[in-house]
Parts: sequence; structure tokens; C-alpha cells
Amino acid sequence: METFQALLARKVAEALKAAGLPEAGGVTQATDARFGDYQSNAALILAKQLSENPRNIAQKILVVLDLSGLCEPPTIAGAGFINFTLRNEAIAAQTAKLLRDERLGVARAETQKRIVIDFGSPNVAKPMHVGHIRSTVLGDALARIASFLGHEVIRDNHIGDWGTQFGMVIYGWKNLLDRAALERDPIAELVRIYKETNEKATSDPKVREAVREELVKLQAGAPENFSIWKETVDLSMKEFERAYQMLDIHYDIQRGESFYSDRLPAVVERLLKSGIAEISEGAVCVFFRDIPELAEKPAIIRKSDGGFNYTTTDIATVDYRIQDLKADTVWLVVGAPQILHFKQIIAIARREGYTADFRHITFGSILGEDRKLMKTRSGENVPLRDLLDEAIQRARKIIEEKNPDLSESEKIDIAEKVGIGAVKYYDLSQYRMTDYIFSWDRMLSFQGNTAPYLQNAYVRIRSIFRKAGEEFTATRELNLTDAAEKNLALKLCQFAETVPTVVNDFRPNLLANYLYELANAFHTFYEACPVLKSEEPLRSSRLALCELTGRVLAKGLDLLGIKVPEKM
Repeated sequence: METFQALLARKVAEALKAAGLPEAGGVTQATDARFGDYQSNAALILAKQLSENPRNIAQKILVVLDLSGLCEPPTIAGAGFINFTLRNEAIAAQTAKLLRDERLGVARAETQKRIVIDFGSPNVAKPMHVGHIRSTVLGDALARIASFLGHEVIRDNHIGDWGTQFGMVIYGWKNLLDRAALERDPIAELVRIYKETNEKATSDPKVREAVREELVKLQAGAPENFSIWKETVDLSMKEFERAYQMLDIHYDIQRGESFYSDRLPAVVERLLKSGIAEISEGAVCVFFRDIPELAEKPAIIRKSDGGFNYTTTDIATVDYRIQDLKADTVWLVVGAPQILHFKQIIAIARREGYTADFRHITFGSILGEDRKLMKTRSGENVPLRDLLDEAIQRARKIIEEKNPDLSESEKIDIAEKVGIGAVKYYDLSQYRMTDYIFSWDRMLSFQGNTAPYLQNAYVRIRSIFRKAGEEFTATRELNLTDAAEKNLALKLCQFAETVPTVVNDFRPNLLANYLYELANAFHTFYEACPVLKSEEPLRSSRLALCELTGRVLAKGLDLLGIKVPEKM
């Protein structure tokens, strides 16, 4: 189904050709409804190219622009913008089509890609914390939206399960472990033995040497050390899975760094043989003398003591994703501090001849009210599990105050949807590169651009149909007699224009902002236009607008990983 934006862009392109003008500009949604619904800047762009008056060019375009039955006569505004106001009949017809379209007008991408999305990436023997929210929630939303657009998506959780820290974990396991504490709270006990070992190793050379020996044994495959490592990984994965279940996050593959360990020697030898890497002061390095920003920052892929590092692992990971998984696109949803690292990895991949589309999708930080990285009072990272539990508890308290007559099972279900949804939406509604201050009051508010506000709009719609007491039957004709009806219907038609834009610069906040505007448009409509008390055919038409709004809200929130309750 062609959107209004695409249809107008096509019509403008045809007019430019008919007027003997080159292609230029596009059509965008109007930023101010007073000037219409859409606008084109084609005349302004051509004026610069042709050194002509933009209003004169705009007039040439309008002479051959055929929009009969679609728009009111277009107008020229300002320096030469062409403004379009859609006819009510055109909006009504398009909205009626959406009622019968399970995709709500959203077309599949013209070019289908096989995309590996790397997001989440917790570390074994450490708790997931508030800092994991952004990568996990952002990556999941992008995966959902890309899948909906028709791409083949592979969700990859790149687990930190290998490295020097395991020497400390294994030493602590053998010498400091409290089995009862491990059974009560595995991650807390693993963190404790790691910290205690680290303190001892800092002050005692014998402990430091013992830790190193435990790591060497693990890397050599010693059965006892491998068994401890395996149990540590299993305990951690169970803890991660609890958080993912709460968040409704699903992965197609979960590959730890250990998965690539036997591939690392071949990576180094291959890069040496090809001349991409060279030996420098006993280490194997890749230099980027032709890339100014990396010229003074070589990548070490084998240390002088023969050990590998996470750069080597990430090169092997590229091999696996392109050669084994056959990806033509890789999205790395990893924080901004890793920008330099991934520039090196992508530069090496290019030198090796990989042509896949690599994108490092960075994001800002979550701050406390002191505008510093969010921490507990003791200075530790806030555990993700504790934060999610608190979100649900706070949501339940609000729900019990608003609707105490709900059953216990309903309270549990609604509190989970509202609490988890609030945390996700608060993150996704921000532009991903900005830092934001975590605020329970703002994210759980039923006013403003929040998940509860959007969920409440959906609940209000379902309430209308419960009161109607009848099955909804899609009408084939809509009557848009009120400005609020037209505004809501047009906004519904723009869902299909909004969703594809999210993956252009990886900005779920565009979808969040659209849903907020849709909810506002619905509430304006709800206040201005009686639904159940209206006479036919208005009643059926307005019920259709309610039904479609509910579907779009539910689908839009689902693309952000947020569920909607039937009651609140």
C-alpha cells in the first residue's frame, strides 16, 4: 500500500520531469499543520542549482502537478515550499484500507538483508546492571523493527566468558567459596570471591602468581579448572535468562568469547601471511598508517607473551558472522567507549575484503539524579534484576490506587506490563546518543510521553468496545466530519511512513514520538467526538478509528518490546 508521502513524492517527481526539471528534494510531513499536511522543498533545491527564483520554479511545478482527488490545490509558502493539504475523502479511503491490512500499511523493505544484531553482551561472574539496559533494549527494538520490515535477523548475545578475570574466579572458587552462599545467590558469591581474590593479589605476590597459574591451567584445558569455569558460566547464564524473561528478550544464538578461542591462532597467522599484520617489539600488530584517526593507535592481536585479546576474538567473530552465518549486514549495539576498537575491527575486515555493511550503533549513559553514572549508595552498579523488581512494585502500587477492584492475577500481570514497559519506553523515547537522568516519577507517570500514558490510551479504547458489547466489523467507508477525526485518521496513515525511518539512523525514539502524537490525537478525538452515542454512519466510522488506533498503538509498542494490558 503506497503511503501518502510516497504517493506525493512520486507525483512531484512526475511533475518535475514534465516541466523539464531535474529530480530534486522530496516530500516530508509538515511540521506545522497550519500550512498543510505535507510539503516539498524541491523548488528551493533547484533554485540553487539553476540560479532561479524558487517561487517561480515552484509555480512551474504546480502547472503540471496532477493531484486531482488527492489534495486541495497546493500552495506556495515562504521562500518556495510547496504545501499539500489532503482531501478528507482521500484520508478516509486510505484509513479504510488500513483496517483490512494486517501490516497496517507498512511495506516490507525493497532489499531484504540478513542482519546479525549484536546486543546485550553481559559478562560471566558479574551481575547484569542498569548499564545493560540501553544495549539490550535498543538492540531488541531494532531487531523487532528490522524483522517486521522483512529482513532476516539473527539476534546474537556475545557473552564475556573468557579472559584474565577467570584466573581470579577460579582461585577464589578453590580457596574462598561459600557453597551455601553460592546456592542462595550465585552471582553475588562469584562477585565476592572475585573481589577478595583481587584484593589479596594486589598485596600478595604469591596470590598473584597463583592466580596467573590458575588461568594458565584453564587455557591449557585442565579438567578441574575447566569444570569450575563451566559451572560459573552455567550459573551466570541462568541469572541472565531470568532478566531476559522479565524483559521479554529473546536471542537466536548466544556465543561466548570462549566459542572463538580455538580460532585465534589461525586468525593471527592469516593476518601475518597476508601482510595485514606485522611483528612489532615481539607482539603481532595491525597498523593503520593510512587512516589518520587510527595512525597512532595500532591494534595488538597477539601480545608479546603469546596471549590473545578481545581484538583477536572480535576478528574471529567477524569471520564467523560473515562466513558461517552468511550475514551481509552486522549491527553492533555497543557503547560509545568502544568506538575506537570497532573502527579498528571494521578497518581490518575491509582490508581482508569483507564487503558486509558494518554499523557500530552507539548510545549514551543512564545517569542518577546527581548527573553522574547511576550507582547504588555504596557506589556499586545498580543490579538490573533489582531495578526491574522495583519497577514492577512501583507500578503495582499505582495500579492498586487507581483500580483496587482488580483480581490478584490481574494486578500481577498489569504491574509487570506497566513497570517493565515504563523502563523500556523511557529509554527508547530518548535519542540514543544522549545521556538521560533515570527518574521513577517521570517514567511511571500517566501524563506525558511515557509508556503508561500510551498503555492507558489503549486500555481506554478496549473499554469502549467492552461497553459497546459487540464484535467489531470493519466498515468499508469512513466519515471524517470533524477536524479531530481527520487529524487522527491522518496520523494513523503515517504509521507506515514512520516505522521504516527508524532503521535509517537506528532511532526508535522516532517511533516512540509518533506513538505519543497518536495517543494525543486519539485523546483529542475522544473528547471532541462521541463514539457510542453517535448515530450511524458516524458511530461505525468512529468505532473504526478507535479500533485502528488500538491496533497501531499495540503494534507500535510491540515493535519497541512493550506489552499492552486490557485493563489498568
